[in-house]
Amino acid sequence: MADLTTLVGLELTSVEFIQDHLILHFGEPVGGPAVTFFTWPDVFREEGSYAFGEPEYRNMLCGVLTEDVTNATLEEGEAIEIEFESGIIIRASLREEDVEVPVAGQFSFADEFWEF
Repeated sequence: MADLTTLVGLELTSVEFIQDHLILHFGEPVGGPAVTFFTWPDVFREEGSYAFGEPEYRNMLCGVLTEDVTNATLEEGEAIEIEFESGIIIRASLREEDVEVPVAGQFSFADEFWEF
């Protein structure tokens, strides 16, 4: 099973918005782990949640730049979650009824690569 614990303790170094997907880079600006979402994740914080297209969505994602990851989990067929030191959680559902693309995302680091 895929393991995201590699991300715990690493800093979010960049947030890349591509036309139809999102890439989060951790640790080293180049060569560190990366998580690519082909389905837009939601952003959760104590005060509420933000979905793609809503006001402040991009600001919330960029707001966790330089924060360390405190928890990262992937439950196949359920969800991927990345939590930061501020308590903000980036979460994408992996439930079949919620994913409209063949692959919801991918993880890459050094010679490790897998899809979710």
